[in-house]
Amino acid sequence: MLTAALPVRRPARRTRARDVLVAALLALVMVAGLLRVLGIVLVENGPSAVAVGLALALLPVLLVGAAFLWLDRYEAEPPGLLLVALGWGGGVATAIALAVNTQASVLLDASGEPGPVSLGVVAPLTEEVAKALGVVAVLLLRRREFDGVVDGVVYAGMVGIGFAFVENVLYFSGALVAGGTQQLAVTFVLRAVVSPFAHPLFTVVVGAAIGAAVARRGRARWLLPVGGLAVAVLLHGVWNLSTFAPLGFPVVYLALQVPVFAGVVVLVVLARRREGRVLRRHLAAYADAGWLTPAEAHMAASLPERRRARRWARSTGGRDGVEAMADFQHLAGELALLRERRVRGTAHRGAAEDERDLVRSLWVLRERVLAASTRPAPAAVPVGATGAAA
Repeated sequence: MLTAALPVRRPARRTRARDVLVAALLALVMVAGLLRVLGIVLVENGPSAVAVGLALALLPVLLVGAAFLWLDRYEAEPPGLLLVALGWGGGVATAIALAVNTQASVLLDASGEPGPVSLGVVAPLTEEVAKALGVVAVLLLRRREFDGVVDGVVYAGMVGIGFAFVENVLYFSGALVAGGTQQLAVTFVLRAVVSPFAHPLFTVVVGAAIGAAVARRGRARWLLPVGGLAVAVLLHGVWNLSTFAPLGFPVVYLALQVPVFAGVVVLVVLARRREGRVLRRHLAAYADAGWLTPAEAHMAASLPERRRARRWARSTGGRDGVEAMADFQHLAGELALLRERRVRGTAHRGAAEDERDLVRSLWVLRERVLAASTRPAPAAVPVGATGAAA
């Protein structure tokens, strides 16, 4: 039986010391990269311009970040991994892109090659590879937290948001120094209002491909990420080259960016609906086996019922009740997605033991919800161990 320290997300297979060391090294690399990039921007544009750039660059981060977090509601990703993705985009990917793009520009200028080669080929390839490595890093760090297309989209979106944030600081501060508030206003509208999803959108293509690959076996597992990266580089290159034609930007924006954005939205909505079907199917099976009650299975697989259950838990049990309910819902999502991976044959070693631990954690959380409540639960929320094989 699990102790009062539950719920456990998943049993740790590696030593705590190794986890701490990896996290510390990653944090060091990300902070060092971020400080290097911001240091260069400070030298070029000055502290006051950078301060304005930082403030303005935060606005699209909040908007776009909220949109990506909204997508991932069945089984929300750990905040630590989301911060890793965000930090990789803002610190590591920007440092790599700055170093490679600068050197490539020097070499191309020396050889007499035109600017479009740098903007249309070198920058898209460098930046998309650097950002894609952030999604791969999350995958390698916590393979068990990476369940499919929605997770790939969310982590890729966070990488893209981090990258766009630092790049916007560079562009906003540079515009203020070069052309004052008028040029800053134009730059802000173009980057933060018209196209705030540009960088996240390119990387999302790769993230979706990686997410689709983790649920497959054979050649598709390797071909999908490569294909996703190629598409992201192509989209990024066309986007950059649109600035060279008089009407290039409006045409590319309407003919390419808007349809691609709409397509990604449709893809993510369909992927999230699929997650809902996976939860309904597998949680119903757990209910049939007596591990959950039918009401619990129905509630955990429905976003409206989840909201209703959390409202009930808050009204009857306060903070303790709603936290226990939220943890119950999160672990129910993990349990169903783990079962899906086991059915597909893509689960990790020790998945059966993790499955048992997740079920036991749900039983403990059920008792916490009931202990915190002061009145009977409605039919669609956990109602206790009645009918469950505790």
